[in-house]
Amino acid sequence: MQAAIFANVNQVTASETGDPDLQSSRDAIVKVSMAGLCGSDLHPFFGRELGLDCGTVMGHELVGTIVAIGDDVAGFQIGDRVCAPFSTNCGDCHFCRTGLPSRCEVGQLFGWVSNGNGLEGCQSEFVRVPLADATLMKLPESVSDEAALLLGDNFSTGFYCAEMADAGVGKSHVVIGCGTVGQLCILAARSMGAEQIIAVDPVESRRQQAAELGARGVAPDKALDEVHAMTLGRGADCVMELVGLPDAQQLAFQAIRPGGTMSVIGCHCTPNFQFSPVDAYDKNLTYRTGRCPARHYMDLLTPRVAAGEFSLEPFITHQFPLADATRAYDVFANRKDNCRKAVFVIN
Repeated sequence: MQAAIFANVNQVTASETGDPDLQSSRDAIVKVSMAGLCGSDLHPFFGRELGLDCGTVMGHELVGTIVAIGDDVAGFQIGDRVCAPFSTNCGDCHFCRTGLPSRCEVGQLFGWVSNGNGLEGCQSEFVRVPLADATLMKLPESVSDEAALLLGDNFSTGFYCAEMADAGVGKSHVVIGCGTVGQLCILAARSMGAEQIIAVDPVESRRQQAAELGARGVAPDKALDEVHAMTLGRGADCVMELVGLPDAQQLAFQAIRPGGTMSVIGCHCTPNFQFSPVDAYDKNLTYRTGRCPARHYMDLLTPRVAAGEFSLEPFITHQFPLADATRAYDVFANRKDNCRKAVFVIN
């Protein structure tokens, strides 16, 4: 099969690799129709996160059709149209039962193989899905491939970020990072009643897209002035940081008011915070972070998407065949052509 392969830092290529097969009676094989490129893919791509084996199939966002199932898969059959979150989960352990399947005791991240151990990714013609009964979700006909792909990661993550921040009516909000997840976080916060939202991003087109969602888009060097003007100098009630880089973390801390809540889903790879424990103490800071329990949110949000409450398709702006993997990563990683969200469409 063809797949997008991690060849080295700054190098993803389209390559032929072996088809996956069933390795457990709880596995399923999915023929992929759409696979997403995500900001998290850029951490190994740019070398900010080390340890990914060269030759690993990239990606952790997929929609497709089941073509094979193990003997112990009870909830699905061949031909079902499905999507998956970015990590597998068993559905039975303490964390799965309490709404945190992203910390499943036996779960794995798609697209992360290190020292020969791990799970291949989804930017390929076929993908093996372990723990299929709990991991996969059968899709309603009214949910498009584009919407389903975003439910499996970006929209669930943006919604989770807004919920962790306690976004809502009568509060002041700052969203730092207006890529796809940041924009979907704005959409989620607005659905929770948020009206005052400052959206911070260095890219003008992303600031404009945030403005179209009802936020005030500002550049990072003007953000603190805008926040202080909005809040009479107090700082924001809710700060959502979706970048995962030190400058963004420092800005988030500067922007929040004493007693405010900072919600962080940006994947930080640096060893230290940009503020100290005493800084957090002196600000009575509530700091909330972690990997989104996407499978949990898929159950919550899919009926709302199916009912037409959220229109997610416009967030995907670029489509590529797998054969154009190198160009797709270049466009997405380097924000070319006003790229908002890129996907592979696989026939």
